[in-house]
Amino acid sequence: MISFLDLKKINAPYEVAFREKMDVILQKGWFILGDEVQAFESNYAGYCGTKHCIGVANGLDALVLILKGYIHLGRLTKGDAVIVPANTFIATILAVLEAGLVPVPVEPDAATFNLDPKQTASSVTKNTKAIIAVHLYGQLADMAALSTIAKKHNLLLIEDAAQAHGAKDAAGNRAGSLSDAASFSFYPAKNLGAIGDAGAITTNDDDLAKVIHALHNYGSTTKYKHDFIGVNSRLDEIQAAFLNIKLEKLDASNRRRIGIAGMYAAEISNPKISLPEFGPGESHVFHLYVIRTADRDGLQQYLMSQGISTQVHYPVAPHQQKALEGWFDSPLPITEKIHGEVLSLPISPVMTDNEVRLVIAALNRY
Repeated sequence: MISFLDLKKINAPYEVAFREKMDVILQKGWFILGDEVQAFESNYAGYCGTKHCIGVANGLDALVLILKGYIHLGRLTKGDAVIVPANTFIATILAVLEAGLVPVPVEPDAATFNLDPKQTASSVTKNTKAIIAVHLYGQLADMAALSTIAKKHNLLLIEDAAQAHGAKDAAGNRAGSLSDAASFSFYPAKNLGAIGDAGAITTNDDDLAKVIHALHNYGSTTKYKHDFIGVNSRLDEIQAAFLNIKLEKLDASNRRRIGIAGMYAAEISNPKISLPEFGPGESHVFHLYVIRTADRDGLQQYLMSQGISTQVHYPVAPHQQKALEGWFDSPLPITEKIHGEVLSLPISPVMTDNEVRLVIAALNRY
């Protein structure tokens, strides 16, 4: 069986370093907001090319805290409209709702799966105050076009970079540095994955960073002094330490993913299957390699019969979820079609070339 993602195999090269670091943490006896978190925040800010990184408990919290931070700064007001991709994972929309804002779903570019700048521009109204650009599946959204729209209308531009650790634009600027602020998830399956839940916020905005530092720690700026109604959303020392170890190999890991994607793109040839579009370089780091086919369920069952595990990201569009009933009433045909056709192929830095070729051969036989 070719597994979709083998986390045990992915983490195996780091096991000795993990155990050594765990011993250090246990001996130190400091488990919350200590040296390991400070080191990771500094290293990840430097990696992304931003002034600030604030570690938090998970990616959802990261996005919520950005939005709540801007509400505290007066840049957003509860009830403001926020443009989001219609085909994102539901967490993006949940964050907007949690912050007391109104999500406005906009259809994607069907070729890249990311926000369509033209439809984004036509969706801006007097109530729109922010755009959340999701780098879906690991491919950077068209940040240049979205930035132009944001500047024209004086909107905040926020990245949901949960799937795009290390992705770079043509100028070499990384995800996390392409907007006013960005949220990251380090869920174990991500390109930079922890061994539990973890997340971070990156930004060059000094005021936002100051507010979020307080908000994520009970609203406290000084111990036992609380200036805001905050939450408990802190990155653990253990997760920070392990992320620091894995960060050193992130670029190499991403290059392997890009190499596998290149093999898929060059060698999969089947008129029943549509391949994703992506540019040169590292603008797509392939957290997922997602194809489309009219008979998605049939293809998935066939591949399973060939010993190849796949997944669907995502089978139900957010606007069709029971949890969001009543929020959206307009049809979103592109999004609905995409969600009925997408299938994610195995792709990870530990896949062998032979495994990749087996996947390609099976797809070409289908």
